Amino acid sequence: MALMLETSQLLIREFAITDAAFAFRLLNTPSWIRFIGDKGIYSISEAQDYIVQRFHKGYEETGYGAWLVLLKETNQPVGLCGLFQRTYLEHPDIGFAFLPQFEGKGYAYEATTATIAYAEEQLRLPCLLAITHDDNDRSVRLLERAGFAYKETMLPPDENKPLLVFRRALPGYVVQ
Repeated sequence: MALMLETSQLLIREFAITDAAFAFRLLNTPSWIRFIGDKGIYSISEAQDYIVQRFHKGYEETGYGAWLVLLKETNQPVGLCGLFQRTYLEHPDIGFAFLPQFEGKGYAYEATTATIAYAEEQLRLPCLLAITHDDNDRSVRLLERAGFAYKETMLPPDENKPLLVFRRALPGYVVQ
């Protein structure tokens, strides 16, 4: 497994096929379905396919993607955080999702700031975006706390609900 980021409480690494049971649970939480969408993952086998077809494909094509977030002390998976290159966005965007019992504990912020540092220091990206629904108050607050500023509202292809787009310039990049 490539990519291992470490924070005071977390380990962040690429998803492996053996993480399918966790991915199945996460992708079927009410908040995932509400804010990200129902991905049609109804079995562990489908979760394995999703890991290969979506997560691993991202690693191969761009060098980044959805990364598994684990508690450092116990190695327990708690969520995901990562970078995504969407065809309708000019820069990669950061995304995160956690099991309900691990929300509100600071893990998303810790994983997000580690991912931002990786994007800046290792990938040398000039800018990061983030997208979220306007009614996802917790994500909006986290993004603002992590230095993102509202850029625009857009309706992505194949979506029926507009998304808020946030931007964070990384050092050396001027936001236009």
